[in-house]
Amino acid sequence: MSAEPAESRDLEYLTFVDYAVAKTTAELPEVDPVSMRLGLTLHRLSSALVYDWESTVHRPRGWSWGGFRVLFVLWLAGPLEAKRVAQLSGMSRAAVSALVRTLERDGLTSRQQAEHDGRAVVLDLTEAGHRAIADAYAAHNARERAWTSALTEREQTVLIGLLEKLTTSPAATEAKRRF
Repeated sequence: MSAEPAESRDLEYLTFVDYAVAKTTAELPEVDPVSMRLGLTLHRLSSALVYDWESTVHRPRGWSWGGFRVLFVLWLAGPLEAKRVAQLSGMSRAAVSALVRTLERDGLTSRQQAEHDGRAVVLDLTEAGHRAIADAYAAHNARERAWTSALTEREQTVLIGLLEKLTTSPAATEAKRRF
């Protein structure tokens, strides 16, 4: 927690959290500043991670963050129906459908009608898609290691446990999902 900037024009990306918490709790004293700080920090970290991965690993390969997520799910769990890819990637069916058109055009995925349901589509990686995602994930993981190297292995384990606790909390269970 850093010192609050004197004025909003002095704000930077990281100091905005302190400023936002101070301003919000001054106007709304019932706001829990610790929960607010945690929420803002998690959101900012998530955004920074995705931006870094996408700009350094995925965009140079011609993929969006969503495209990578589809390929990653298919690499590890495929072949799958499109609706399962949507569930496992945390995206809508429409988003997956749009992404698969591009990935298929680029020769990375294939689709075929499901045997059990003529309306369902089964997605899979092509050989080129498998090679591309394996190569991309090696680079992606190098960026993950760069980010997590700020923490000891023990700190990483504790943080994983805490984040998993949040993702299985009653609030997370009740949260609306995209799928």
